[in-house]
Amino acid sequence: MQTNPVLVESAVVFSVVMCVHMAVWNQHSWCCVALVIQAFYVQHKWDRLLRNGNAVFQWRLSANSGIVPAVMVMPLLGVALREKCAASGNVYFERFSMVVTVTGMMLALFLSLLALGITRPVPTNTCVIAGVASSAILYTVKQTLTVSEVIEVLEVLLIFVYLSLIVLYLLPRCFTPGEALLIVGGISFIVNQLIKRSLNMAEVKGEPVHYFLPVVVVGSLLLGVFFALLFCFMESETWVSSLFFHMMTAVLGLGILMPWLSLLIRRHPIMWLLDFVTLNDKRLCLLGYWVLLATLATLVVLHQNYQRQSGSKKHQASTIVRKYFHLIVVATFVPGLVYDRQLLHVASVGCLGAFLLLEYVRYFRIRPLGQLLRQLLTLFLDERDSGPLILTHIYLLLGMSLPIWLFPGPCAPKGILPGAGGLVPYAGVLAVGVGDTVASVFGSSMGEIRWPGTKKTVEGTATSVFAQIIAVAIFLIFDPTINLNSTYSWIVGSITMVAMLEAYTSQIDNLLLPLYLFILLLL
Repeated sequence: MQTNPVLVESAVVFSVVMCVHMAVWNQHSWCCVALVIQAFYVQHKWDRLLRNGNAVFQWRLSANSGIVPAVMVMPLLGVALREKCAASGNVYFERFSMVVTVTGMMLALFLSLLALGITRPVPTNTCVIAGVASSAILYTVKQTLTVSEVIEVLEVLLIFVYLSLIVLYLLPRCFTPGEALLIVGGISFIVNQLIKRSLNMAEVKGEPVHYFLPVVVVGSLLLGVFFALLFCFMESETWVSSLFFHMMTAVLGLGILMPWLSLLIRRHPIMWLLDFVTLNDKRLCLLGYWVLLATLATLVVLHQNYQRQSGSKKHQASTIVRKYFHLIVVATFVPGLVYDRQLLHVASVGCLGAFLLLEYVRYFRIRPLGQLLRQLLTLFLDERDSGPLILTHIYLLLGMSLPIWLFPGPCAPKGILPGAGGLVPYAGVLAVGVGDTVASVFGSSMGEIRWPGTKKTVEGTATSVFAQIIAVAIFLIFDPTINLNSTYSWIVGSITMVAMLEAYTSQIDNLLLPLYLFILLLL
């Protein structure tokens, strides 16, 4: 009997949930257990809707719904963050983490309600299980959150509903239901937090670097939605449309986002950025090094396109060629993590804004670079880029950057977490930069024994785990802030579980794997 990959994927996620539950053991961790059980039943309904073509929107092809791994990310992340913040005595971020947990649960329940509402005939057993889980979660919310926090959760849910309608209509076949929940849900939470902090300027606190990401995300969202709607009614490839695009981008950046950011950080952003970058020679050296790596990545793209043009047959970038970019990103992030994490934080946010802007230029065919970018990037398409957007490189950047952006600095004494927590900022480098790269290269070149029900190989997974353990040993040598305190077995177990998830998931591994490794290392 052939093994169903969805069952194994769900079993791995359930194992992660139980690890978190055993480490934390509170009301919210019990709710996570109930949520993953009902998500398993709901995923079966979503998968059937996708196979029958009755899932309302057009979803990404050749993948399951991904409900189980996606819906558990935000609740588990909030539970793990709350445990760290409670241990450090930071009440504000402890309450904030509870809001993250409940928000993730509410988004998951909304997706479950949507699936059950459009499934015919009505699945009685699944409705009963979902109802029991929902009742337990809602009772916990009533017991643990204040009225203002419940309103904040409902605001995020409202933004999520409207934003999902817009994004899924304008961008068909770009996401699975699980990926849409994770990405649109995260954006909705960021938008709500930025609005909340902008309306309460007296309560704004924290490092200025932490405000760059929300402003970039909201600015990119406004730009994308505005022009996607506008270009439904006019041609985007003309010089007039292109000039209007560039002009409106400048107006948005200089006339809206800059003043908005200056209010949040209480300084002019450009002057603050100049002082920040030129603080010491080490930062200038890192910036110069990163410019060299960016030039190298550009040369790889140009070289591969030259080979395609000069070849006698259709040329497509191989898996090994794609992993060159993973190695370049590892070489980019590791020095930043070791020497200057704040600079890396700001630089990665800047890269995200640049990537999104270039993708808009490519997607809308904005002159003079739109058509050129289409020709250059088509070479690196894979089966996950089945929609109008090319998101693989953006997912790679997100996977490497999210552990840095999500690092609970206010809950870490002197910015350092003890034990396995010292590796938390390295979760993206380990899971995507090292693990996924080694698994793909060794699995495709030397792998012979395949995991049942998948194309992934046992050799690729084994070498992935081994390579990540070696990487941890190297980080211990070069980063004196890491002190594992005899947590080696937990680290090896976490790496192994995430490697198994990589072997069986059909979702965007660059996005999921770092988040799950982040959660496990945070405990």
